[in-house]
Amino acid sequence: MLQPLNFRALGAATLLALVVLGAGLAQAAAPAKGNPAAGKTIFATKCVACHKADGSGGVKLTGNPTPNWKDPKVWADPVRKNPDVFMRDCIQNGKIKSGMVAWGKTGQLKPQQIEDLIAYIHTLAKKK
Repeated sequence: MLQPLNFRALGAATLLALVVLGAGLAQAAAPAKGNPAAGKTIFATKCVACHKADGSGGVKLTGNPTPNWKDPKVWADPVRKNPDVFMRDCIQNGKIKSGMVAWGKTGQLKPQQIEDLIAYIHTLAKKK
């Protein structure tokens, strides 16, 4: 049987570390807080060349084709365990090996625009 935590025994430093770690994990896994309609406009201007207008991807710029956001297997891929975190990183920092542009790092997209784009990409998964 599990025993309740004795916070006094943990010590202040350990307790503080647990609180900070918990807050960091919650932030890292935060879902997109974007507007899909605004994201659709961004997708239409910045993403369609590689990801196609319907999000089906398949364009091979370098070693890997762009993802098909309509395919449930893409969303289930373990590399995308937390798809919002994964997409946020890709859009913000780019992926040199795949040819993905670092839209955020280069200043071409602001943080809220990235959230809008992620929210829109989620809608592509629901369209067949």
